[in-house]
Amino acid sequence: MRVSTGRSTQSDSRMFTVVVEAFGVGRQRQAERRFTVPFGQLQSLMQSIAQQGGRISAVLAGDGASPAPAPKANAAPSKPAAVSHADVPVNLYKPKDPFIGTVTDNYSLLAEGAIGRVNHITFDLSGGDPQLHYVEGQSIGIIPDGTDANGKPNKLRLYSIASTRHGDNMEGNTVSLCVRQLQYEKDGETINGVCSTFLCDIEPGAKVKITGPVGKEMLLPEDEEANVIMLATGTGIAPMRTYLRRMFEPSEREKNGWHFRGKAWLLMGVPTTPNLLYDADFNHYQEQYPDNFRYTKAISREQQNANGGRMYIQDRVSENAEEIFSWIENPKTHVYMCGLRGMEPGIDEAMTAAAAAKDLNWAELRPQLKKADRWHVETY
Repeated sequence: MRVSTGRSTQSDSRMFTVVVEAFGVGRQRQAERRFTVPFGQLQSLMQSIAQQGGRISAVLAGDGASPAPAPKANAAPSKPAAVSHADVPVNLYKPKDPFIGTVTDNYSLLAEGAIGRVNHITFDLSGGDPQLHYVEGQSIGIIPDGTDANGKPNKLRLYSIASTRHGDNMEGNTVSLCVRQLQYEKDGETINGVCSTFLCDIEPGAKVKITGPVGKEMLLPEDEEANVIMLATGTGIAPMRTYLRRMFEPSEREKNGWHFRGKAWLLMGVPTTPNLLYDADFNHYQEQYPDNFRYTKAISREQQNANGGRMYIQDRVSENAEEIFSWIENPKTHVYMCGLRGMEPGIDEAMTAAAAAKDLNWAELRPQLKKADRWHVETY
């Protein structure tokens, strides 16, 4: 269910100031706060404040000096419902009875000179009963063919979905993954990951066992005026691609009736420029929607941070700490992080320093953001 954003009054240029108490995170809750917005955003702001436990003490017109009647905000739970979780499909197909999908496409996402192997793989989901469907931010399981070292069938591996609910073909009957082949050294021998190698090698027409979908941690808010900060490394870009396609692809905007009007900021970390995934699409979105989308890259083996070391995503967070925190202070802002688990400590350290610069305690702030459904993490 989508929250109304008052489209019929968007042309109204009047400004209103909402005075709020006990609202925000950290020490913000101790002070009175004021938000000035155009009339068209007033209803949505008041709903967001109510959902997060804030108390509206006044709504002032124009310069904030004179009171104005406030539109009634619907009653809302203390914890904001970013999306209707009850409507999100989960475990339509389980490991004991998986859906059998067909590979329709499998191609490399990397440019010449890249490190490793990363493929974009698409599966046909037609013919299921029930139909295997999903929403942005979810994952599916893949059960690779063959048996393990003990002679038992291989177990499933989970992968973040890289396509919107409509699929890359916009027909609602496919799902795509962004898969990096796992490789590591053991006793002088190169070991290839079982499922990732199976997927990177698979040919169009092959049949694959698929389970799910699963996951409600990474769902987008329904508010078309939300702000979204995305922190991704490597194939952690998969859910971010789904968000950005939903936000900025013309065919998506036309089909889903959801017209993003907020601001989105992607901070992407990779080792080299050829390892940037879906880079042309993101550059295009930035060109087409310069007021709504910002794309920041951290290329560790080519760029240097302020100390002369390699540029990692946490360095970009540190560089932009003041602006990132100004976004986070806005109750409409959600933060999404996806990638290798090793990215978390660096991000946490950068956010701790950034919070301290504003006299905030990140150890207290992050759980508050999590409780408010505004801090979303999926690492592996």
